[in-house]
Amino acid sequence: MVATLHDVAWRHRPDQFTRHGVRVFEQSLAEIRDRAQLVLCPSAATMLDAERAGIPVDRLRLVPWGVEALPVNDVDRIAVREKYGLPSEYLLFVGTLEPRKNLRRLTRALDLCGADVPLIVAGAQGWGENVSDCDSRVQFIGFVSDTDLPALYSGAAAFCYPSEREGFGMPVLEAMSYGVPVVTSRGTSTEEVAGGAAVLVDPFSVEDIARGIESALADRQSLSAKGLRQAARHRWSETARLTVQAYREVLDR
Repeated sequence: MVATLHDVAWRHRPDQFTRHGVRVFEQSLAEIRDRAQLVLCPSAATMLDAERAGIPVDRLRLVPWGVEALPVNDVDRIAVREKYGLPSEYLLFVGTLEPRKNLRRLTRALDLCGADVPLIVAGAQGWGENVSDCDSRVQFIGFVSDTDLPALYSGAAAFCYPSEREGFGMPVLEAMSYGVPVVTSRGTSTEEVAGGAAVLVDPFSVEDIARGIESALADRQSLSAKGLRQAARHRWSETARLTVQAYREVLDR
């Protein structure tokens, strides 16, 4: 068996998951620990968590994910704005609505921002996150298809992703691939994925998240260029190469 372990976030904050979810995750982790010859992890942060969970380090392999930006033009952006009723300028969050995504603090940070830019939240309803009483400047548009995501990303003034914990942080890389300035968390895998090309904030500080949003809006051009360069370093072809390499390593034993 070769397994991919995305994250062990439930071990850090089991209260942010359902009891059933924690049971299923723990059973899966035990199966991986007992049976997998190699375990592929998307980030060094997840590798460290996997080691702490009892998987020997010599069975862990780092296999970062890639990104592929699709062509987007003004017609696409206008069509998506009209479809979802979006303003001409907006901040963006993309992800399942669950506690560790930190939407509560992000929406509170809007009140402290000097810039009056609304936040668009795109993502399916998950669990444990009641967002019905959020700031009026927050617009929830629900799940967005892969067809609409490129234009949604590329039309944003900044992408805000101050998640408490991630196994990788794919939306950060996706936003960068469309040249969108990114605000994300310090001290988790999203800092690793950002590679120095994003504004880093303390995800537990509303004030610092607000500072990060203001910084990203004030430095859009530079952050856009840095983000595009960082995204260009992450190709699915390299993910595929490392994955095949791991399978061959096991088959050759």
